[in-house]
Amino acid sequence: MAQRRLRVMPMPFVNRRTPVPSTAPTPVQQPARPGRRTIVDSAIYENGIRVASPGSLAETFRALHSSNGGMAWIGLYRPSEAELHSLADEFDLHELAVEDAISAHQRPKLERYDDVLFVVLRAADYLDVPEEVAFGELHVFIGRNFVITVRHSESPDLSHVRRRMEADPELLAMGPESVLYAIIDTVVDEYAPVVAGLANDIDEIETQVFDRLDSNVSRRIYELSSEVIDFQRATHPLATVVEALQQGSEKYEVEEELQRKLRDVADHLTVVNERVDGFRSMLRDILTVNATLVTERQNARMAQLSELGHKQGEDTKKISAWAAILFTPSLIASIYGMNFSHMPELHWVWGYPFAVFLMVVLAVLLWFIFRKQNWL
Repeated sequence: MAQRRLRVMPMPFVNRRTPVPSTAPTPVQQPARPGRRTIVDSAIYENGIRVASPGSLAETFRALHSSNGGMAWIGLYRPSEAELHSLADEFDLHELAVEDAISAHQRPKLERYDDVLFVVLRAADYLDVPEEVAFGELHVFIGRNFVITVRHSESPDLSHVRRRMEADPELLAMGPESVLYAIIDTVVDEYAPVVAGLANDIDEIETQVFDRLDSNVSRRIYELSSEVIDFQRATHPLATVVEALQQGSEKYEVEEELQRKLRDVADHLTVVNERVDGFRSMLRDILTVNATLVTERQNARMAQLSELGHKQGEDTKKISAWAAILFTPSLIASIYGMNFSHMPELHWVWGYPFAVFLMVVLAVLLWFIFRKQNWL
């Protein structure tokens, strides 16, 4: 997809999350499955009340033209290029925005093309078992009398957003901006379980670090740090989007009630970003502490091994010293025990006392020598 930088102009009220760098992980776009409807829901609203539920894009276009100041809300899931080009022709969508919607893999952003506002949002969902954060991508086109949502993943599910808005006709009657607010508000609210899941993982890691010194804890810290960074890339860019919407609210005469709601969403997003930033700092500190504890444990082990080696060396010296002391008498005794015929010492009267005396003297002499060398 063509990457380009377009100047973001103030635009109608739109709720958005913290901005995410362009390196943010993006969901893999998949083609629509054969036989699967890409139009999740399509409706025409007048004064906040659903007046028509067309079954196709062509029927939606006709119903919108015949309505009295109505608004079309079209929800699509992995639409084909032909469907998006059909929408582009009908609502005069800019080709660059359509290109982004087709290829997906976008960072959260907000762009204005003439009278059409194009918003990219990244939803997040925490998966307990793999302890991972799954991300979804949502593109929203907002015009004078239409809202088009294009999802490239299962998340976020916008059906409850539609039900919520239809249950509040007064809010829905405020126009496409109110739908955009509701969508952004939902995306931000769904960040809360992700924050809670990451916080729980960090608590578990702290327990591992200080209680068990699990050898796999370093790997887990690294993997969780990657999840936090990916989450930051989904939330931080959204803050820029929300700020731009707030700045453009007065210029485009957005309802005061929607402006208040947008400020509330911005507050929630700020809390999320602060928590996520704190997570990254905590994981960095935990990794440092873990490395210190591992080093201390290795040093203690090395000290134990060194002490054991020293003790073994002392024992070896003692054994060697006693072996040398005992070897000398044994050598003398073995010589005189060979019983050869021509050994004058065997017929000497003082031969036996002398041999015993010599063995004792040599043994005592060796004992003093080894004692002086601290071998005994």
